[in-house]
Amino acid sequence: MAEILTAILLSLLAGLSTGLGGLIVLVKQPSRKMMNFLMGLAAGVMIILSFLELMVEALNLSGLALAATGFLAGALSLFILDSLLPHLHFGIKEKGLVDMKLLKSSTLIAVGIALHNFPEGLAVGSSYAYLPELGLTVAIAMAIHNIPEGMAIAIPACLSGCSRYSAFRLALFSGLAEPVGALVSVLLLDVFSGFVPFGLAFAAGIMVFITLDEIIPAASQNGHEHWTSLGIIAGSLLTFILLGLLM
Repeated sequence: MAEILTAILLSLLAGLSTGLGGLIVLVKQPSRKMMNFLMGLAAGVMIILSFLELMVEALNLSGLALAATGFLAGALSLFILDSLLPHLHFGIKEKGLVDMKLLKSSTLIAVGIALHNFPEGLAVGSSYAYLPELGLTVAIAMAIHNIPEGMAIAIPACLSGCSRYSAFRLALFSGLAEPVGALVSVLLLDVFSGFVPFGLAFAAGIMVFITLDEIIPAASQNGHEHWTSLGIIAGSLLTFILLGLLM
């Protein structure tokens, strides 16, 4: 029970990091260069962690077939979710999203973001079920990813007519689906322990898809690609440091 509660708490803290991003926007709207750097930082952390740790562990535990299947399943799950429910990610409106006037409904934004954050909780829970230190590292990676996402939630919410407090509240609560995902994955992998390698690879697929489909394309919309590249390098170095300290 203690392990389950810890996994949920880690995922909750990672999810609520969107609120930190929203709080930063309340104080001062970040420049495009800073946003690009932060998105690059998140991309570097998630890509390196996915391939250097999650996939390596999955391959060592199960071999190529199960690890590759889990990776594909994780990426496809978010691809399907994106196709069924277009949403705002990092302030960019996806094709098929409802008219921007409807963004004044905080419920609409919150539901879309929450459903997309649920798999992030799965990634934290799957990692923690295998190794608590790895779960902590993945939670930190998700928290780093959620800070610029929280900024990008709050900014368009303000522009659509929400008050600054409402925009912050929306960013804060948008991550609450993550601990639900963590609970589901921890419970499943506790019962079906043989699927732990699949869960690790599944988490890697989720993180890589988020990076390639959301973070990097959103950063390219703003220009200042050099700042994104610097962020990716910094994120990669940060991941090496985290792995050295925590693993």
